[in-house]
Amino acid sequence: MMTKGHTNTASNKDNSKSNRSTVSSSSSAYNNKLENVLILQGGGSLGAFGCGVFKALANNNIKLDIVAGTSIGGINAAIIAGSKDEKHPEQMLEQFWLELSQSFVDLDKVALPTSSRSLPKFVEDMLVSSGYYFYNLPPYSSDQHRNNSHKTLSTKEHTIKMAQLKSFYSSAIFGNNKMFKPRWREESILTDPDYFAPQKWTYMYDFSPLVKTLERYIDYDKLKPNGNPNTRLILTAVNVLTAEPLTFDSFKQQITSKHILATSAYPLYNFPWVEVEDGVFAWDGGLLSNTPLREVIDASPVNDKRIGIVENYPKRVNALPRNLPEVYHRARDIIFSDKTENNVTMSKVITRYLEYIEELYQLLEKNIEKIDVNPQQLKKIRRKYKKYKQEHGAEIKDIIYITRDELHPHMYENADFSPETIESSIKEGEVKTNELLKR
Repeated sequence: MMTKGHTNTASNKDNSKSNRSTVSSSSSAYNNKLENVLILQGGGSLGAFGCGVFKALANNNIKLDIVAGTSIGGINAAIIAGSKDEKHPEQMLEQFWLELSQSFVDLDKVALPTSSRSLPKFVEDMLVSSGYYFYNLPPYSSDQHRNNSHKTLSTKEHTIKMAQLKSFYSSAIFGNNKMFKPRWREESILTDPDYFAPQKWTYMYDFSPLVKTLERYIDYDKLKPNGNPNTRLILTAVNVLTAEPLTFDSFKQQITSKHILATSAYPLYNFPWVEVEDGVFAWDGGLLSNTPLREVIDASPVNDKRIGIVENYPKRVNALPRNLPEVYHRARDIIFSDKTENNVTMSKVITRYLEYIEELYQLLEKNIEKIDVNPQQLKKIRRKYKKYKQEHGAEIKDIIYITRDELHPHMYENADFSPETIESSIKEGEVKTNELLKR
């Protein structure tokens, strides 16, 4: 992969002060088509931020040639590429997110389960381990806060974190009728043979409701070779049995709801694996990489690219964690943060090698009559040259990072589907992208 370009970032205040440069000193040897690529990270409800990013791109008339994603990023990407509204896919994507938020159960307006007769014991244990009771401690007084401001929660922060935790608690107990439902609901008694045997469970949430929801937004006929898609779709997953990466490409195969469920089947959120074909069981691609840049490069290795990466998990923060829940949160961010900088660095090295090969090859062609070269050997050289050129002929012109802020970090923020949070996340993604485009 030939790389040349620069990296911009729209992130928190510290990140926005300095752009991360990936400029290559060499230039492309080929005049290739320039593709606009949007890569969307996974992250549950954080995917609403990516919705805002795409909304801004669409409103600025920026056409995407490739959209790639994993987990919720894959769901966003599928709606973008297969949108039933060809003229305004951004409106369809936003409506999807608003529909999810409308199915949010506000705990302040419902009666919570009060005993294990209403909630399975292992669910109660999960909620306790989430830090609910840690955050449920009363906030410090103003005097205490002044004396311990570097390590305690203010009253305002405590209120925000409790609201965040209530949102997680809501998702954990009630699920979201438009996306996933708890397996322990009484309605599952007749359909779930292991309903009364949780010791056999390999998942806790059924996300089949998502299939019905997506039918209102996606035209699957667009998600196949020659299907006249809005843009090329690339999704990623991982083979449960072999740990091998799985890539689903609408230019090479029919993408179905199974593939969309597979890319978002995150086991640590207690979702089930998906059998995408006989004997191939898939989990969320975020287990291997939450930023499917390599898959985009492999799928389209010749055309030059301008790439936007939506970062739901910031690489850089301004302060150390203050307690164990924040430690777990920061560790989670690092696990799912973008790690493609090494790919870009390697691409620059390959670029230099390819240009060196190009120079040698052109020198050979111009002086072939003066050099005693075996015809068979020359034929072999030409064949190898064409192969390298075809497989690695593109440049990454630009990589632009659009990064979500974390003013109030919380371990379970990616399970917050409350209308206020979803609408705020969409707005943040839109504002950040518009600011970046102005620059």
